[in-house]
Amino acid sequence: MNIESLLKNSELFNGMSDAAFKKITAMGSLKKIHQNSMIFLEGEKGSSFYVLIEGSVRLFKSAPDGREVTVKLAAPGEIFAEVILFEKDHYPVSATAVADSRLFAMNRASFNSLLENASFRNEFISVLMKKQRYLAGRILYLAAFDVEERFFRFLADRYGRRNSYTIDISKKDLASAIGTIPETFSRLIQRLTQRGIIRWEGDTLELADRFWETQDYE
Repeated sequence: MNIESLLKNSELFNGMSDAAFKKITAMGSLKKIHQNSMIFLEGEKGSSFYVLIEGSVRLFKSAPDGREVTVKLAAPGEIFAEVILFEKDHYPVSATAVADSRLFAMNRASFNSLLENASFRNEFISVLMKKQRYLAGRILYLAAFDVEERFFRFLADRYGRRNSYTIDISKKDLASAIGTIPETFSRLIQRLTQRGIIRWEGDTLELADRFWETQDYE
């Protein structure tokens, strides 16, 4: 799939008119980010926001005790840092590449000029409302499910329901993605291994036969 097709199917551009799409792509640029490289830091003055084209990006906040609390693990097609368009001049979170990634970067000042057009502005607001619903769902997810259920829901959402996975992120990042700390996640993996539910060696994770048939993670 070429870059244009990826962008048209992204969280930001999906459903937008061809006219709006052409305006946005004309003012953006592609960037390559290496694994573990910082994209921006919490509190840094924001000049651009992004669509993830390829790879994986972790958005996180720094807690007072020094812990990094993951807000979201962005997947290809998702938009991030768009908050600088409306609410703040500075990034409210930090962003780092979990894997080698490609981003479509859009300059804040240039994009604000597009928002002066009422038709374009209404289309973009519709996109942001979808993002707001995601964040509300994230809060419910953390409050309603225990860490074990969040782990299996993460597997299903990111990789699909299968019995064997190639995990493409570190255990630390996976722990953050499900809203827990590495120590708690390690204890969970030990319990699941002892119960014969999982087997994890290197980047290969295998589940017990017919595991998903016995679960109700909708």
